[in-house]
Amino acid sequence: MCISVESVTYLENIVYLDNSSTTAPCNEAIVEMGRALKSDFGNPSSLHILGFNAEKRVTLAREAIAEGIKADPEEIFFNSGGTEGNNTAIFGAAYARKKRGNKIVTTEIEHPSVAEPITRLESEGFEVVRIKPQSDGTISEESIAAAIDKNTVLVSIMLVNNETGAVMPVSAARRAIESVGAPAILHCDCVQAFGKMPISVKALGADIITASAHKIHGPKGIGFMYIKKGITIRPLLLGGGQEKGFRSGTEAVPSICGFYGALKAIGNMDKTLKNVTELREFAVSELKKDNLAVINSPDTAFPFVLNISVEGYRSETLLHFLEREGIFVSSGSACAKGKGSYVLRAMGLPRSRIDSALRISFSRFNSKEDISRLVSSLIKAKTALRRVR
Repeated sequence: MCISVESVTYLENIVYLDNSSTTAPCNEAIVEMGRALKSDFGNPSSLHILGFNAEKRVTLAREAIAEGIKADPEEIFFNSGGTEGNNTAIFGAAYARKKRGNKIVTTEIEHPSVAEPITRLESEGFEVVRIKPQSDGTISEESIAAAIDKNTVLVSIMLVNNETGAVMPVSAARRAIESVGAPAILHCDCVQAFGKMPISVKALGADIITASAHKIHGPKGIGFMYIKKGITIRPLLLGGGQEKGFRSGTEAVPSICGFYGALKAIGNMDKTLKNVTELREFAVSELKKDNLAVINSPDTAFPFVLNISVEGYRSETLLHFLEREGIFVSSGSACAKGKGSYVLRAMGLPRSRIDSALRISFSRFNSKEDISRLVSSLIKAKTALRRVR
């Protein structure tokens, strides 16, 4: 498909605020991918120099990820991304421990790639407890402790909610597991958090974490699983024995290299976190003026995600109005395909808030000017759309 000069110009002037859906690949990721495609195109399993060079590039990326979460490189396994990682973790952990118990504990606000596999396991006879969020979208430590018992074989709790930015007390689940002596494996979906906040697997207490490159300005189709030493789960894909037999299939070297480039480009994470926090606070302040919008995210939310409602105007209508203004946001999780938010429903928000919800999600490349354009366009939308509400 040809792209016209006009559309290229338009793309250069957009305000992109849908970074929780995906991010634009950074230059470092593109350069690393290009080098892998042109020069290091060998199969990492091949015994010749081209294979060796490709394997070296994969090893560099593995080591960078391990360093980022304070893990051992041998605990890092590449895969196609968060969905594959979550499916592998959930089915693998449940089947590996099913002789020791039958209970799975999760929350009502997990990503579909966690929720759907757990629903499948429930249909197979596993007992599932889904913890309801509080009215601000957070999960209390007390509710986690109350749900876990000696029959629990899997606990799956995300670190940052993809719709509201609510941060979950994952380490509280580890304490509860140890307190009751449960045989549970603790899985944590870190897709929205990895590369944006400091993560220590030891402090988090998770046995398995999953993440994707395309949330941190890397390519789509590549992610990883951290599996703590001593934790054994069934692999989802069998074949040639790549990734130490855990995830067969020729490694996607160009994508892995793109992941590595994105990791190198992260820079000072604490500084970025501070800047994005200031950006979120500015956005909240501007959006609250003249009751332009209601904030659905908790005050303690991870600053990269901000959920709002412009009551009286349907999300989809607002989304397309903003798109025509060159501003891109989301009406919820991209994986929900435009359906009403189950996360906001679980929080008990009224239908008027749910139907008018927008998710604004930031990256380190956004600015206050982007927020000002968003606010200006929302004001314009409320005036222009009033006649057709």
